[in-house]
Amino acid sequence: MFPSEKIRKLENVHILLWLLKDTFWLLLLKIPGLIMIAPTIGVAAFLTLKSRHDAKEFSFNLAVLCWILANSVWMIGEFFFDDTTRPIALVFFLAGLSSIGYYYVRFYFSAKR
Repeated sequence: MFPSEKIRKLENVHILLWLLKDTFWLLLLKIPGLIMIAPTIGVAAFLTLKSRHDAKEFSFNLAVLCWILANSVWMIGEFFFDDTTRPIALVFFLAGLSSIGYYYVRFYFSAKR
């Protein structure tokens, strides 16, 4: 597993990528917005994979990955499909919420024992 300092630096880079993607979306810059999808999802997937041995980190990283996937689908829908991809984006948002919900339910019930 990566040392936490390297992971934290990568998480900070990830925030920059995410902000750039969403800024391009806000500014209606289609090509830069589309280009930023790949590195943003790639880093989120890498962080999720690296955290798979820690239930809490994994659950939250998976939720972030789902959130970025949902935002990307929504952005593509706004850019090219007359904003009709929201139901697909909702699936990813719900998956992210489920990831965190599962962690908290599991944590709550294990603490009750």
